Amino acid sequence: MKFDFAKQFTGDDPFTDILGQDRTKFQLKSALLMNRHLLIVGAPGIGKTTLAKNVAKLLPPKTLSTCEFHCDPKQPRCTACRKKQPRTARIPGAERFVRVQGSPDLTVEDLLGDIDPIMALKFGPSSPEAFSPGKIFRANHGILFFDEVNRAPEKIQNSLLQVLEEGTATLSGFRVEVPTNFLFIGTMNPEEAAATEKLSAVFMDRVDVVHMSYPDSQDLEEQIVRKKGKTLDVEFPQKVLRLLIVFVRRIREHKDVQKKPSVRVSIGLFERAQANAFLHGLSTVSMKEVQEAIISVLSHRIELKPSVKYLQTPKEFLAQELEKFARDMGLDGGDGL
Repeated sequence: MKFDFAKQFTGDDPFTDILGQDRTKFQLKSALLMNRHLLIVGAPGIGKTTLAKNVAKLLPPKTLSTCEFHCDPKQPRCTACRKKQPRTARIPGAERFVRVQGSPDLTVEDLLGDIDPIMALKFGPSSPEAFSPGKIFRANHGILFFDEVNRAPEKIQNSLLQVLEEGTATLSGFRVEVPTNFLFIGTMNPEEAAATEKLSAVFMDRVDVVHMSYPDSQDLEEQIVRKKGKTLDVEFPQKVLRLLIVFVRRIREHKDVQKKPSVRVSIGLFERAQANAFLHGLSTVSMKEVQEAIISVLSHRIELKPSVKYLQTPKEFLAQELEKFARDMGLDGGDGL
């Protein structure tokens, strides 16, 4: 199946759910125009999942069967649709987005499906009726989004390879025909090492890689926080938001920080500072309310380099950096520090 994105990519930016990331968007559009399978690589919290969902929104609505295989009514693939006239529905692209979460305990059966023992006894183990489809079939005519694909076992990689290459899968010794009318979009965090599998050269040969990074500028990150963050009935001065973002970006760029804080931290501090002001009965947020939230929001989301982490805890590191930040910014009691 060919997905036609040409019309969406000739006008304004179609990826409106993501601010910035112009280089990433260009590479993504280039790959999608040719229906290439993709792997989006980047740190947590920078919008990989949001970007993949935005791709699904661009798919035009399509009339499909309501069966588990999302069959094309004109060319039914599953047994149920072949036996009788299938029920159909107009399904928008956003509802043809199927997410698989990579984890060490994910099995091939979770992804592809399994042989139902009761139906196998009734119809035979190799009959279509005995097959119970997995998530990959629901992505037919849509997007198969595999989050953190490098956390899935090697067996999963091999199963995906067979499906993407041959359009078939092997389950319990039986070959099952898989409709491969979907675009595969995977993600991975290159900095994550725990409970991960190295993606094989053969697997990487089947996908194009698109890289995402943290927001390029202070102004862009402020726009993202204002757009994505929840709000309460308290004022959040632009000066305080700018100081908040400067502090987060300062920690992100610190030479002793190995696991860096994402934009989720900036959004979290924005939301929690408002909550703190509300609980204090204040109408306006100050840096004091931001400071009260820093340990709760930030300390567990960073990791110090080995040369430092045995000498001080993240809490101690943040307290030290907050003092330096207040001195460098010339903040006094009137600014809430």
